[in-house]
Amino acid sequence: MGWFSKFLTSSIGQKIIMALTGIFLILFLVVHLMGNLQLLKDDGGEAFNIYAYFMTHNPLIKTVSYLLYAAILLHAVQGILLWQMNKAARGAQRYAVSHVRASERASRNMAWLGIIIFVFIALHLYQFWFQMHWGTLVYVEYDTYPHAVKDLYALVAASYENLGFVVFYVISMFVVGYHLWHGFWSAFQTLGLNHSKYTPLIKGIGAIYSIAVPLLFAAIPVVMYLKN
Repeated sequence: MGWFSKFLTSSIGQKIIMALTGIFLILFLVVHLMGNLQLLKDDGGEAFNIYAYFMTHNPLIKTVSYLLYAAILLHAVQGILLWQMNKAARGAQRYAVSHVRASERASRNMAWLGIIIFVFIALHLYQFWFQMHWGTLVYVEYDTYPHAVKDLYALVAASYENLGFVVFYVISMFVVGYHLWHGFWSAFQTLGLNHSKYTPLIKGIGAIYSIAVPLLFAAIPVVMYLKN
């Protein structure tokens, strides 16, 4: 085993992988949110359907998408491995120490929250991404676009008519927000970006991001449900 393989399988290497994939996913969420906000336009789904077509046919975007899927899987696997490693390392200490700091509790909860998020992502991909690629969606035409595109908007709108699904989505976004609240700062700290001058700024941005992004995601199905 070479030095690079040893590094990747070490505790430090796994934490760095978690940090890098986490930051990549954080950036992706912003792009994904901008696309999803097209759902709120009062145009019968035109802007969203055109956006969905572009995202699934542009070669560069498709390449980034494959990297995204790999990052999600790697982030999940590494998270579980680190959780198991930390659990084993604590061993008898869990019985010797009754007081657990809030940061330690949050760290321990990250694995369970990550599993919930992973399940949500898997269902989300099947319900929308899989149907976009291999489902039987109808095609629609718009005067502003040169050719017909799949009507993914109709599928999304129908899903958001289900109150149970809307509640599940909102709860999932709450979990995502909590996960981001701890993970945002942890990612930068793992990469060594820990300085008295910049730490408060990073923490502040992380707090705003962890609230604003999940809140906007959650607002979309709620608004669409109330409009029906």
